[in-house]
Amino acid sequence: MSADDRLRELANRVRKHKGVGEFDRFVPGTRLREDLGFDSLDLAEFTVRIEQRCGVDVFAAGVVHTWGEVVARVEQHDRSTARGA
Repeated sequence: MSADDRLRELANRVRKHKGVGEFDRFVPGTRLREDLGFDSLDLAEFTVRIEQRCGVDVFAAGVVHTWGEVVARVEQHDRSTARGA
């Protein structure tokens, strides 16, 4: 499963937990707050879910604002982990 697919699943779990429907238009420019409707608590939940599932804190290197930034950080972590294996 690709990083994008894993993250879509996690983002939609956060949205479900928040009581809103699934989001289906994930593109690199999708904004976490404005488009996905994530507030600070949602971002914290999303971050924890990513760290548990993917093993990376996407905010460790600084704030991210878009879907593309989150995917890039997870993919970068996946590549670096694969090289170290």
